[in-house]
Amino acid sequence: MWDLYRKNTRRSILLIAGFVLVVLAMGWLFGYLFDGGFIGVPIAAVVATLMTWLSYRSGDKIVLAVSRAREVTHDQEPRLHNIVDGLCIAAGIPKPKVYVVEDAAPNAFATGRDPAHASIAVTRGLLEKMNRVELEGVVGHELAHVKNRDTLVMAVAATLLGIVVLVSDWTLRAMFWGGGRRRGRDGGGGGAAVFALVGLALAILMPIIAQVIRATISRQRESLADVSGVQYTRYPPGLISALEKLRDDRTVVRSASRATAALWIESPLQREQGFFGWLNRLFDTHPPLDERIKILKEI
Repeated sequence: MWDLYRKNTRRSILLIAGFVLVVLAMGWLFGYLFDGGFIGVPIAAVVATLMTWLSYRSGDKIVLAVSRAREVTHDQEPRLHNIVDGLCIAAGIPKPKVYVVEDAAPNAFATGRDPAHASIAVTRGLLEKMNRVELEGVVGHELAHVKNRDTLVMAVAATLLGIVVLVSDWTLRAMFWGGGRRRGRDGGGGGAAVFALVGLALAILMPIIAQVIRATISRQRESLADVSGVQYTRYPPGLISALEKLRDDRTVVRSASRATAALWIESPLQREQGFFGWLNRLFDTHPPLDERIKILKEI
C-alpha cells in the first residue's frame, strides 16, 4: 500500500513537472511569435503561478457551484452524515462539508485544497441506488482523495491545462492574423512557411499533450483511492458492489462537464460509440471500471 502511495506520488510530481514544461514551452512559442525571445517564458510562469494560486484558494467553491451542489445538514441527510462521520474517524481526517447534487445519475466527488478545507458531494441517484455498504465504499473512496491530497493535484493540473489551451488559442489567432513580427521579419518564402507549420503544429499538439498528462494523473489517483478507501471501510465487497452498479448504470450526470469530469468517482461523460466514443476513451480520466474491480478483488 505504502509502496503504491509513494510510487503514485513520484509519478504525479513528474507529470506535474511535465505539465509545467508544456506551459513554459507555450509561453516561449508565444514570445517567439511576437519577436519577444524568451520573454514569454517568465510571463507564462507568472500567469501559471497566479492562476494556480486562485485555483488553490477558490477552486472548490467554483466546482461546487458549477455542479449545482447543495450543502445538507445532518437532519436533512442523516444516513449520509453518519457514514461520513464514521469514515472520517477511520481515516483520521476532519469531517468535510457534505453536499448533495440533485441528479438522477449515481456518482460522487470530493474537492478542496486540503483535509481542513474539503467538501464531499454525492448525487441523489447515488443515495437512492446504493445500499449502506456500497455508499460507505463510495464515501471512503472520496475521503481517500481528500487525505491523499488528490483534489489539490487535480486542481493544479486543471488550471495548467486551462493555461495551455488559452495560450494555444492566442497563438493560433496570432498566426491567423499575420504570424506576428517574427514571421514578417523572416521575409516570407520557404522559411516563413516552415515556421508557420511548426508553430501551427505546436499550438495544436500542446493542448492535446497537456490533456493526456492530466488524464494520466487522474487515472493513477483513482486506483489508489479505491485501495485507500477500502482501508477505511475494511470491507472491499462494498466498493466492489458499488463500482459494479456504476458500471451497469448508463445514466448520464447532467450536472457534470468536461472540466469537472476528473473529480467524479466514475467518468460522468456519455460513452458514445464510434469515433467520438474512441475519442472520449483516449482522454478518459478514469481507468476502466472492470480493471478497478479486478484490483479490489485481489486485495
